Amino acid sequence: SHCVLVRFPVVDYNRHVKNLALIEDIEVEFGPGLNILTGETGAGKSILLGSMQLILGSRIAKDMIREGASYALVELLFQVENPRAEEALGKLGIELEEGQVLLTRKILDGRSINKINGETCTVGQMKAVASCLLDIHGQHEHQSLLYQDKQLEILDAYGKDEIYPVKEKVNRAYRTYRDSLKKLKSLDMDEEQRNRERAFLEFEIKEIESANLNPGEDEELEKLYRKLDNGKKILETLQEVRDLTGNDSVQGAGEAVGNAVKELMRVTEYDSQLKSMSSALQEIDGLLNDFNRELSSYVDELNFDGETFYETERRLDLINNLKAKYGQSIEAIHTYCGNQKQKLEDLDRYEENFRRAKAEVEKSRAQLEIVSDKLSVIRKKYSQMLTDKIIEGLKDLNFLDVQFHIDFQRKKEYTDNGFDDIEYEISTNPGESVKPLGRIVSGGELSRIMLAIKAILADRDQIETLIFDEIDTGISGRTAQKVSEKMAVIGKCHQVLCITHLPQIAAMADTHFEIEKHQKGTETITEIHPLEGDDSVRELARLLGGAELTQAVFENAKEMKELARVHKNTRLK
Repeated sequence: SHCVLVRFPVVDYNRHVKNLALIEDIEVEFGPGLNILTGETGAGKSILLGSMQLILGSRIAKDMIREGASYALVELLFQVENPRAEEALGKLGIELEEGQVLLTRKILDGRSINKINGETCTVGQMKAVASCLLDIHGQHEHQSLLYQDKQLEILDAYGKDEIYPVKEKVNRAYRTYRDSLKKLKSLDMDEEQRNRERAFLEFEIKEIESANLNPGEDEELEKLYRKLDNGKKILETLQEVRDLTGNDSVQGAGEAVGNAVKELMRVTEYDSQLKSMSSALQEIDGLLNDFNRELSSYVDELNFDGETFYETERRLDLINNLKAKYGQSIEAIHTYCGNQKQKLEDLDRYEENFRRAKAEVEKSRAQLEIVSDKLSVIRKKYSQMLTDKIIEGLKDLNFLDVQFHIDFQRKKEYTDNGFDDIEYEISTNPGESVKPLGRIVSGGELSRIMLAIKAILADRDQIETLIFDEIDTGISGRTAQKVSEKMAVIGKCHQVLCITHLPQIAAMADTHFEIEKHQKGTETITEIHPLEGDDSVRELARLLGGAELTQAVFENAKEMKELARVHKNTRLK
């Protein structure tokens, strides 16, 4: 069975993994809200995440298939209840079947078979569909925030409804500008270069035109050359055939058949049946005589003189030389000649063409400036909105006195993405001026900033399933509590899957899963199962106290679980 959510429109999915590394066969159904996955280090949490990334198009490692298995399988079943997600899938040509989409990737010895709703597709198509439904935040993805291209990508994604259409216009304008520059550059030559080019073109045109090539001439010459080149062999063979079939030799078939006709006619009067046989033999005799007359005429007309052979060979050499230089057929050579004539005409109108090309560059540059400026204005509008949202989100994540700013600079050159060069700047301490992220924040702070951004983008997008892989790196105490509260808030409007080591985050789970590794005979396998009641509390106690689970630790975990329940039922209502 599959969980159909009724509290709010989200995307939910059921997943099935088989024969993937330590996973033998796992089928798990995630619920609405915040799904927490915990387990000992090395239990297989990263393998589970890797299986999801396979659906998003990640490359297949050689050791992915479980040892001893012939294939590995990953299936994700999505229940789509978000109209925006359904619209995005429709644009990709995906029709829902009872509101569901099934993505399957079967891995066989380094290759894969990919299917969407049972129909074979490419990895690119599967990635596009999966990207409409879920987003994965890996352990090290927050490092990408240090790159300005990623920062610009985030801003554009935030304002995509208004930004993307203008970006497409910028892209088209840039291609036009780039092509006009390329054309101008090809025309940019001094008088000496033009004279050399003119002499070269005139030489090639003259060489082709002086050959007076006719369509199909090469094929006819090839036939004649083969005939002339084998003339002696042809003549000797035909003479032997004439001797074997003619009347000039006692061994000739003509002589023999003629004698047979005479002999048969002497007895036809005694049997009427012999008359028809005699008629048939006379017809053969007539055909043989006709053949010999045609053969003799052909032999008499054969002309294998050396002059004809020499002229044919010379003409073929000329044509083949032109083919090697200008085209593989006479038609291609004529086309090449026409192109060179056009270039010669362009050279004769060089000044006019150069002025026109230069004007086209200026025109395309002006158009590119207009659309790039429009894109920049829209980006600046959304940058202020995004800034406010990020500051709000960071305060939720225990950045108590934070300033955030998106700095805009202009690139020296145009690009297909406009001329904006942006950089995220932040100050996390009172009185300090904002500085680029890479100079200020730690890894844990960077992870929280990315979490805030992911939550903002998810609220604006059709993506309803968010996956966070160990975003708790480098955080603890009050900050961990704030992160857990933020995860719970996101879980109110989205389906969230979170792999964590922090008990504060795990306590907020709407559904808690444990991933564990154990021995099965001589094999090591990974399994996943839901935790409820005391089992969930016991797992929280393990996260709190490590290997030794005392009663005090257990009571602490129980209290943490109850406080999380109260928090969700009151403050998150």
